[in-house]
Amino acid sequence: MEIPTTRFGPVEVEADDVIRFPEGLLGLEECRDWVLLADEENDAVAWMQSVDRGDVALAVVSPRRFVAGYRIRVARRELAPLNLDRVGAAHVLVIVGRTERSLTLNLRAPIVINLENRLARQVMTNGHLPVQHELGTALPALKRTA
Repeated sequence: MEIPTTRFGPVEVEADDVIRFPEGLLGLEECRDWVLLADEENDAVAWMQSVDRGDVALAVVSPRRFVAGYRIRVARRELAPLNLDRVGAAHVLVIVGRTERSLTLNLRAPIVINLENRLARQVMTNGHLPVQHELGTALPALKRTA
């Protein structure tokens, strides 16, 4: 299927590439279907592109690549809708943001994806993880593709 996007132009994806968020994301509850797209210039970054809204794409990264020892602690009921048979089937991503000073990672509300059934959910972690964890200035800036 072809997805019209404002950031990447028309994108061709397979139906099996779609990741379903039954509850949407915080602030984007109407966006239920997403695809992950690789960034052509920065292999640390992927783009979560909404299938429902071509104007919505979020930069995401694996938090462990930037935050040593990052672990999420969530109530079991938070992960129950994903039907995870094993922890290894889960993939964790965090959304990248930008402030005037730096790029940030939302470590407080990561995205957990069940890679086997393509279900995902944004969860709130227990503990004191920041919503805006600043990345060091030595890291390369995200580049806009397309």
